[in-house]
Amino acid sequence: MRHDVAGGADYVPHYFRGQVQGYLYLPGYLDREEVLECRRHITGILAGEGYLDPASPSMEAVTRKGEFMGMRSELGASGTPLHRLLYSGRMIEFYTHFLGGAVRHFDYTWVRAVQPEGSTPPHTDIVYMGRGTQKLYTAWVPIGDITYELGGLMILEKSHQHKKINENYGRRDVDTYCTNHADAPLIESGKKMGMGQWNGSLSNNPVSLREKLGGRWLTAEFRAGDFVTFGMFTVHSSIENHTRSYRLSSDSRYQLASEPVDGRWIGEKPIAHGVAGKRGRIC
Repeated sequence: MRHDVAGGADYVPHYFRGQVQGYLYLPGYLDREEVLECRRHITGILAGEGYLDPASPSMEAVTRKGEFMGMRSELGASGTPLHRLLYSGRMIEFYTHFLGGAVRHFDYTWVRAVQPEGSTPPHTDIVYMGRGTQKLYTAWVPIGDITYELGGLMILEKSHQHKKINENYGRRDVDTYCTNHADAPLIESGKKMGMGQWNGSLSNNPVSLREKLGGRWLTAEFRAGDFVTFGMFTVHSSIENHTRSYRLSSDSRYQLASEPVDGRWIGEKPIAHGVAGKRGRIC
């Protein structure tokens, strides 16, 4: 069964793939009621902050016109239902077995609220968190049911094996900047926030990227309780959100405790893409 992404890119529903494809999809592995508890907690906060349409039930996460947001890492902070879901119980059991030893996770949790017409451009994770081990894995968790219209995760099959991705793009770091560029003083002073001179995207067009790299965009209609895991070199993106609701999901990261860790994402207050994580060089 094949469907079409806006712009003509084909994507194919898949339910489980192993190392050859570069990801694992485990439908129903997490407790559905625990995931829905996370959603209830998050949408309650968003409703209280005025981001949701008061005419609709908060669990539907219908956006309030003109009120959009992006990453909300604090919604996965210690003591929240999402933190318990991601960093204890079945999730840690999975990665302990999968990695073959004691695991540690990043202290920063990526909690996404993707607005109508929003999507995540194609990228790999290595360019954002490659200063520790490369044997680091992402868990993408839908916080609620996600239809094709709402716009879930897409994986570009076998992209982790692409030599050009691994040896060129995959060696870059979004927090490395050119000190001889005009905007370097703004980055160094913190006046230019975020990733600086490059946002890490491979392309803004999943269609042309697929034509260039080969393979198919793979996805599914996800349900609360599903999760997908993949490594640092797997190209992924998301389908555009064609509803009036936020698409809620989280990204969390896991590795063996014995391996080196990227210091940007650990500690009580991770520095993330802040000034302290920047590395300058002459370009």
